Amino acid sequence: MSHIPIPNPILHPTPASNPESCPALRVVARCRPLSRREEAAGCERIVELEPGLGRVSIRNPRAAPGEPPKTFTFDAVYDAGARQAELYDESVRPLVDAVLRGFNGTVLAYGQTGTGKTYTMQGSWAEPEKRGVIPSAFEHIFTHISRSQNQQYLVRASYLEIYQEEIRDLLAKDPGKKLELKESPETGVYIKDLSSFVTKNVKEIEHVMNLGSQARAVGSTNMNEYSSRSHAIFLITIECSETGPDGEEHIRVGKLNLVDLAGSERQGKMGAHGERPKEASKINLSLSALGNVISALVDGRSTHIPYRDSKLTRLLQDSLGGNAKTIMVATLGPASHSYDESLSTLRFANRAKNIKNKPRVNEDPKDTFEEKQKLLEE
Repeated sequence: MSHIPIPNPILHPTPASNPESCPALRVVARCRPLSRREEAAGCERIVELEPGLGRVSIRNPRAAPGEPPKTFTFDAVYDAGARQAELYDESVRPLVDAVLRGFNGTVLAYGQTGTGKTYTMQGSWAEPEKRGVIPSAFEHIFTHISRSQNQQYLVRASYLEIYQEEIRDLLAKDPGKKLELKESPETGVYIKDLSSFVTKNVKEIEHVMNLGSQARAVGSTNMNEYSSRSHAIFLITIECSETGPDGEEHIRVGKLNLVDLAGSERQGKMGAHGERPKEASKINLSLSALGNVISALVDGRSTHIPYRDSKLTRLLQDSLGGNAKTIMVATLGPASHSYDESLSTLRFANRAKNIKNKPRVNEDPKDTFEEKQKLLEE
């Protein structure tokens, strides 16, 4: 598998075909079961989900008698009994189908450390029924390609993390090298010198993912012994070429961002020392910047959207209010000791529901097909 630099095509918007089939923005909530530790400590469950109504209720353990729980409604909710495949098929599959048709798409997991973000995004690779969004998307993409006729596909994968506001390429020979964000009128925000691997099947793209995962910054905190202290983004670019009615080759380019955010908890709760408070403040900076972007997008009065306040928000500029279809999965802990963080996550996700994205197909009618054809045949 070689690292092949491919020039970014100039993207020309074309009208979206049947955009109703996948909403531009979908916000779903997922609550994990009580952990063994929580059960052993006698923690009470304060989060209730009603999947049929898309409703989440959270009860304040310090509430006065008779005080009603706070209730939130989302596009879908998944309780502790929900299977991985259920979440993928209902909420994610239509988005990946849209990416295969040339849209940009983002799936983003947000929540406190230890609430199941990484389980939702990756799951357990070895057990098919526990595989998360990312391995399911790999399978989905290459199954679609193997069944397609009169179309040729080029699939490239990149993997990066944002750690303490620095961008690291997890697939580079030198992952310690810090990369720069750039902007171009044709392609928008991109990362200069980010490596990209052409992958021809599920096994190859899984290999790329595994290589990057080994390089991720992992730290130990009270909340979750192996909690990742970085935001990780796995980026899949899918180029599809086919002959149009005009006899010309047309190339559509869909990009899929798969985002596992670092935990959203307050510093005091993490009990982290040394590097950790610095890490936590940088994580909180990018997550609060994400919150500010969402607030500015939905308040209807802001003329300035503060995308530039963090690297994370600049990279997600398309996904929030831009040219992308986006799914946010808000992950929750059910126990009373997580009340403040769970309520904060629900409020964050509730605000995000009101973002308006304007997705469109990315089409490249330029004469770049022959060059890409050679890559496909290699």
